Formats: sequence, C-alpha cells, structure tokens
Amino acid sequence: MVRKYDYLVIGSGIAGMSFALKVAESGRVALVCKTTLDEANTALAQGGVASVTNLEKDNFEKHIEDTMIAGDYLSDPAAVRKVVTEAPGQIRQLLEWGVDFDKTDDGNFDLHREGGHSEFRILHHADNTGFEIQESLIKKVRSHKNIDIFEHHFAIEIITQHHLGKIVTRRTPDITCYGAYVLNEQTGKVDTFLARVTLMATGGVGAVYTTTTNPLVATGDGIAMVYRAKGTVKDMEFIQFHPTALYHPGDRPSFLITEAMRGYGAVLRNLKGEEFMHKYDPRLSLAPRDVVARAIDSEMKQYGDDHVYLDVTHKDPEETKKHFPNIYAKCLSLGIDITKDYIPVAPAAHYLCGGIVVDGNGESSIKRLYAVGECSCTGLHGGNRLASNSLIEAVVYADAAARHAMIHTGGYELRKDVPEWNDEGTSHPEEMVLITQSIREVGQIMSAYVGIVRSNLRLDRAWNRLDILYEETERLFKCSKASREICELRNIINVGYLIMRQAKERKESRGLHYTLDYPPLHNHESEKIEHPADTFQALSC
Repeated sequence: MVRKYDYLVIGSGIAGMSFALKVAESGRVALVCKTTLDEANTALAQGGVASVTNLEKDNFEKHIEDTMIAGDYLSDPAAVRKVVTEAPGQIRQLLEWGVDFDKTDDGNFDLHREGGHSEFRILHHADNTGFEIQESLIKKVRSHKNIDIFEHHFAIEIITQHHLGKIVTRRTPDITCYGAYVLNEQTGKVDTFLARVTLMATGGVGAVYTTTTNPLVATGDGIAMVYRAKGTVKDMEFIQFHPTALYHPGDRPSFLITEAMRGYGAVLRNLKGEEFMHKYDPRLSLAPRDVVARAIDSEMKQYGDDHVYLDVTHKDPEETKKHFPNIYAKCLSLGIDITKDYIPVAPAAHYLCGGIVVDGNGESSIKRLYAVGECSCTGLHGGNRLASNSLIEAVVYADAAARHAMIHTGGYELRKDVPEWNDEGTSHPEEMVLITQSIREVGQIMSAYVGIVRSNLRLDRAWNRLDILYEETERLFKCSKASREICELRNIINVGYLIMRQAKERKESRGLHYTLDYPPLHNHESEKIEHPADTFQALSC
C-alpha cells in the first residue's frame, strides 16, 4: 500500500509529537510509532525540564556555562545558546498544551536542582515529569484532525535515490529522502509512506546494552536507518550511564532513581555505609553524571560489589514522599522504605549525546530529512549531557525544524517512481532463536567492552565479535521476510558498531568516553579539579 503525506514523523516522544502538532497546521501528518504512543523515553523521564525562569537568581549565561562545563567544552556554543535562550518560550508552549508543572504556594514554579547545575532551574511534575508531558501531548495529537496515527508500525528504511536504482555514497552531495518503508505489524505487509518532509524522532539506543533505563524499544532505529542511507552520524561514543538506576536483578529496563533526589540531598554510600564521593570530586553527589558513574563503578570494582547505596533517610519522610511518590511506591513494592532504608543503585545506559548530525534548523545531511530528540546530534550535549537538558532540547529543535520545514514543504514534490518493498524472503523456523540469542550477545558485548570504562583491547574485542554478528545478521535479513525482530537486531548491531568505531577513533578520555589507554591528565581548567593519580586505578580491574 502507498500512503501519501506532507509530513512523515517517525517516533512519538516529545520531539516527534511536538513537531507533528506544529506542522499539522500546514498539512497532513503521518505519525508512525513502533508500539504505542505512550511507550517512549519521554514518559520515563522523571527529573524534569531545565529552563531559566527565576530571573532574580538565575540567568542564561549561568545555564550556558553549566552546559559547556558538563559537555567538557565539546558542545557547540551556538547550539547551547539557542536551546538555553529559546527554552522559556517552549516552556510557555508546553503550558499551553496542558502540561502541568509543580508550583509553590505563592504560584511560582517549584524548581529543583540537579547535578552540574549551579542554580535551581528544573521544572518538574512530582517525579514523573516525562509521563505528564507525554500524556498531555498524546491528548493533543489524538484530537488533531490533520494527524493520522499509525501505532504498531515499524520503519524499516528511509527511501532515497538508492531505491530508485541510483548509486549513493557518503560523498553524494544531494542524497534526498522521499519517505520510508514501514512494516504494518498487524498485517505483516510493508507499506510505502511517501512524504514531502520526513522527521526522524526515534529516540535513543539504550537497549543496545544489557542494563538500561530506556524502554526496550530504544534500539537506535533512526540512527541506523540514516547511517545505512549514507547520512552523517557523530559523537556516538558519548553514552551517558545514569549513576543511579535501581538495582534489582532481572529488571529490564531498570527503574530510574532521578538525579533530582541527589539535588534534594540524597547521599551516595558504599556497602559499608561509607560516603565516598569526596574521594572523586568536590561537588560530591552533585558532580556531573560521568564523574558520579565512574566513581560508583570504581567503588563497586574495588570491593567486588554489584551496587552501592543512595541514602535519603536523613530527610523529612513526608517531604520525601511528597517529592518522590513514584520512587517511594516502586521501592516499597520491593520491600524498601526509602524513608528508612538505603536504596540499592548501580549505573545503567541512559542517554546518547551523539546521533544524526543536524544544523540549527534540525535538518540532517540528507535533504528533506530532519532529526530531533535523542536520535539527533545538535551539538548541545558535547561530551556529556547536563541533567534535564534533553527534553527542552527536543522541543526547541522540534520548533526550529517545524518552522523551517513549513517554509520549504510547498516546493517539494512527492515521488511517483518509488518501487514497492521487495518482500520475497522466507522465514526460517530457527530465525527467532537466532535473533533472540544475537540480541543478547550484542548487549553482553557492549556492556563488557564498550561501557563506562574502555580500552583499546576491549574495543578491538567488541569489533571482532560484532563483525561476526553483522555478517550473520545481514545474511539472515536477506533471506527473511521483514519483521520487527530482525530489523531491530540489524539496527542494534549497526548502532553498536558506530559506538565502538567512534570510541576507537577518539584518542583521549573526554566527557563520557573514558579509556584506560588515554587517561585524563586533568579536567578542563575552568573546573579547577585535579583527581589523585590513583583515584580511578581500580577501573582497570
């Protein structure tokens, strides 16, 4: 089946839905979602949205400086300024769409502070801000007459000149996107979605790792599709591991213990009950996530432990329950009363700082293809994301992409010569066994060799093992009917390869990329922090 739209949006988190709502005023929109609208990383974002709103104590320059420091000065200053200065306007837009941020008794925003932020500037809705935003946007999207929602539809490939029989390489100057081939999981058929403009908003890559806070739909689909289409992908080595995921063996994804809890006053302790962050950073538990994750990793390896503790028992119990009701309920269901008991936590893959390279309009290196949200690389995050900068980046760049796309869409024609998807493969009885086992293997390889701490030897091992899986999977893909399972496996292998390869290419420890072969001599001068030479010695274990 061929479907024709002005705009094709692949992904249904805050980035995809906010873009869809804006461009729907100028044309027909297809919103493609691989599961349901409510299963997205956005819905799991507990902490909040970073924006300067209290001008008596905060300002844009402070937020910019905090972002640059957290990104290890690899962030693009123009992208940082864009997001920070446009954030208040997008907060107003979210409020107009019905998002409810918590306020104090005097009517002002109840602002939180998180690691790396110099001021209280995190707007939130209790400890489930992302869920509140997702639900508000879903209501708006479902009621819009110009938006058609396609749940349980999986985008397989974007359509370019390659599918028209032309040779496309990474040096081709005018690669153009005409839409996408999309698997309808209910019928098993692959439909052709043609569009004047396509937006990639497929989220992150956490499911590439064994332990992650991401929903398991986060298999890097958009990044893999764009890479295979010869688009530019960058900074994939910068994987942020959230320091404090709830340690409960068997859970996948892991339940997130928001960084806002450390901003509230929670303290990290090892299994002996001893505080340890003073050994690693003067900002203690409020240091940037890469520092805290490596510190926890170091403590765990020094003592052979599989987790550490987060202690909030010294805070007022009723205030704790009020601020973190979902965390309180989740832990209590496991027999942990966070007002009395320490919370077992360990790092987990959480956020990708790189992705599909885009400009200030959210446009990728492929014409008529935009990318926003976690799958994109705007330059904001650099080597490490500052807490709660992601949701605001998504809406700022979705707005920029929408404004730019609406100006140009009228000049784009729908292609009439796109062939249907070739679906002549046959499924093998053992296919699902192979796919399931291979997905498990990729997670083990990435977690063991391309995790919080890396080395040339570990990366070489990852390369060799992924290469075998890549060859096997490509052969399987060519002889199999299109299925979500085989396509996701193909995507996580592509993404794992990109993370590993770009990690090998970075010959330094910088931001989230920490390698034993290139130990950092010192942190950036503006941080004025020197670590003892043996601080991370145990990381080599």
